[in-house]
Amino acid sequence: AGSRADVNPDEVASVIWKYFTELGSNAKDTADQLHQSEISKQLNTLLKSNLQSFSAYAEEMQQRLAPFAVELQARLAQDSQRLKEQIQRELQELQAKLAPYADEVHQQIGTNIRRLRARMGPYAEELRSQVDLGAGELRRALEPYAAELRERLQDNAESVQASLSPYAERLQRQIDGGVESVKRRLTPVADELQAQVEQSVAELRRGLSPYAQEVRDGLERQLQSLSAQMERAAEELRARLAASSEELRAQLSPLAQELREAANGDAESLRQRLQPLAQQLEQRLGQSLETFRQQAAPFGETFGQQLVQRLEEMRGKLDSGAAGVEDHLELLEKEVRDKVAAFLSTAAPPQN
Repeated sequence: AGSRADVNPDEVASVIWKYFTELGSNAKDTADQLHQSEISKQLNTLLKSNLQSFSAYAEEMQQRLAPFAVELQARLAQDSQRLKEQIQRELQELQAKLAPYADEVHQQIGTNIRRLRARMGPYAEELRSQVDLGAGELRRALEPYAAELRERLQDNAESVQASLSPYAERLQRQIDGGVESVKRRLTPVADELQAQVEQSVAELRRGLSPYAQEVRDGLERQLQSLSAQMERAAEELRARLAASSEELRAQLSPLAQELREAANGDAESLRQRLQPLAQQLEQRLGQSLETFRQQAAPFGETFGQQLVQRLEEMRGKLDSGAAGVEDHLELLEKEVRDKVAAFLSTAAPPQN
């Protein structure tokens, strides 16, 4: 209890990195803003949520981390130019060493791009298909509720009012269950897309392995960077699919809420309130599901395009020896995460 494992360095680093990237590039101004910003609250909330039984320890950690975050940001901002020069120098050295193998490396990456495009196509189509199937299933599950509501309006007002709350609860459960079913449909496709990403990087690494050791070391750093970019793209795909599913829930749940509110009104005006809702229920259901389908279905294609773009950018860097902004930010973020992990490893947990 109270061990360092209770604090996830990646979560802490993510909080700090978010503020680094959002608060601007001027080191002094950013440091001042960090003192005055929400970072202390964010860190405190994060740590206390992980250390609910040790609020004193969480508070102590937060107090140590906030100044550390300010100091770390200022140090990295001062070293920013050095990092840019380091990346540029390494890439130029790698380009020079690769010169005798430039055509082979270019060809290997081109082959990998073609393979990745070919692989992504079927899985992107499968994701689109599963989105369509999930939306269709949910539509079929919810459509009877619109017919049922129209039928209930034929009963007397007291009977309608008495049955409305249970009906609304059933509708909400159906919405929740349907959204979770959609998520379960999409998860295996997202898993397979990520597996294809890992396979693509592994194949590229094998394809580039015959080159001299000094070149291979430089290439390995580029491959690690490529792998990190692709993993982030895969995580983003999962997050976007989950967000779209939750957005669908948020669009459909008000239907049940409106019915609950109608049930709490007076019996005389109930039919007047329900009549337009019964007419709109099916239409609003269809609109929400169509919005979800149009939004989520293309995610697979977009994901594939992102990965191909990352490979093309890597090939361009190796051809030109020119580093981009992304390289610099990646190295900065890696330093942030390494330094946060090192800092947390020195913070002894409370003794029982």
